[in-house]
Amino acid sequence: MNFAAISMFLVVVAISLGITHWASKRSQSRAQFYTADGSLSGFKNGAAFTGEFLSAATFLGITGIYFTSGYDGLIYSIGAAMGWPVLVFLLATRLRTMGKYTLTDVLTYRLKDPSLRIFSASATVIILLLYMVAQLVGAGLLIEFLFGLDFVWSLTLIGILMIIYVVFGGMVATTWVQIVKAGFLWALGLVLAIGVLATFDFSLEKLLTAAIDKHPNGLKIMESSGFTSVGAAISAALTQAVGIAGLPHFIMRFFTVPNVREARRSAAYATAMIGGFYIVMIIIGFGTIAILNGNPEYAVGPALLRNGNNMAPLYLAHALGGDILLGICAATVFATILAVVSALTLAVAAAISHDLYGMVIRKGEQTEAEELKVSRFTALAFGLVTIVLSLTFKNENITFLVVTSLSLAASSTFPVLFLACFWPRLTAKGALIGGTTGLLCAVAGVILGPTVWVAIFGFDTPIFPYQYPTIVSFPLAMVVTMSVSMLGPKTGVHT
Repeated sequence: MNFAAISMFLVVVAISLGITHWASKRSQSRAQFYTADGSLSGFKNGAAFTGEFLSAATFLGITGIYFTSGYDGLIYSIGAAMGWPVLVFLLATRLRTMGKYTLTDVLTYRLKDPSLRIFSASATVIILLLYMVAQLVGAGLLIEFLFGLDFVWSLTLIGILMIIYVVFGGMVATTWVQIVKAGFLWALGLVLAIGVLATFDFSLEKLLTAAIDKHPNGLKIMESSGFTSVGAAISAALTQAVGIAGLPHFIMRFFTVPNVREARRSAAYATAMIGGFYIVMIIIGFGTIAILNGNPEYAVGPALLRNGNNMAPLYLAHALGGDILLGICAATVFATILAVVSALTLAVAAAISHDLYGMVIRKGEQTEAEELKVSRFTALAFGLVTIVLSLTFKNENITFLVVTSLSLAASSTFPVLFLACFWPRLTAKGALIGGTTGLLCAVAGVILGPTVWVAIFGFDTPIFPYQYPTIVSFPLAMVVTMSVSMLGPKTGVHT
């Protein structure tokens, strides 16, 4: 048992609970609970955006890709960062102008149709449920490994803390936990990068030479190996770019600032912080190859680490700074997990309490106190459901859940969101049919693709050739939405 890691873990928990206690007094109204009353500055919201984006899956997963195959880690980093220019240059102004609390508010700004609210809220719950289960399963396995806790207790602990943050602190607590976590992660990234460079006399040439020499693929780590065709690469890039821009909990962030100017600034700050961190990760990624490969304490074979290659940044921290730095790294990853799952829970609570209960069932006649009560109950219920599902899916393919959630967002919420912001002829019927078509196509593509058809069902070849179905489902959703809107009467359109 790593006592340094446990000590740092307790420090993180104490800080986050202190933030929640402070935030609970500032989450009494609906606006405070959902959007921090629109009081955040562009810089604070940009830091919170960064915290939401740089999840544990991002930090551990992309570093693991670097360790496994080198250059592919850079490709995934660039692909993930592509979603931010979409938010900055296309959506920031429109989202802040059209929205109030949730993604559904944006979609129904012009289209006053209850069926569209039902579709949007339902898609939000489905997308974030899959994303949440993936995060919790990965988190439970990580805490189980680091602290020696049984998986059930690891998962229960994370779930309880997540529920406390959302139920009592709302968006205020979630935001400040994100900001603190982003600071921790940036500090950790710099320490690891400086430690790697110091090992190789602050010479990038020596670092890359050592990585090439120690990796079994040699010079091939400086080439892409993960994409078998141009279509696969395009589909992966589309999934990350428009999928990220369509995630409901990211959309909610634009409503936490007071005006359009701060919305643009928050997205710009996030772009700079996320882009800078990915540059730092280049050093960390190739550092894991150069330092961990061939080390019997961490490696069990060529380009293969104990407990999986996602452990690469944690092992690198231990190699550079022993148990103390490993403890700091583990605590930072834990803070990352808490911050992300809290944001997901809050977005689902808002979708059910505000969009479904408040605007569809009660038709806007609910009181703020009544809606907040439903929000907090929903957060509690969602947390319990995801804990149970995560226990069920402990041994399932986590990548399948992540890919599915991003593909669904790219194929359902984003096409409708984009057209609602920029295309005046969009109708509620077009949005509903097009969004549903994209949703179903994405699900079918994932099931028939290599992630499920081959890896899970055991067939020799996939029916759909690509891991990411977005190259088909995204344009299909756009075409169907526009076609139905143009062919039908212009009912439900409010300009």
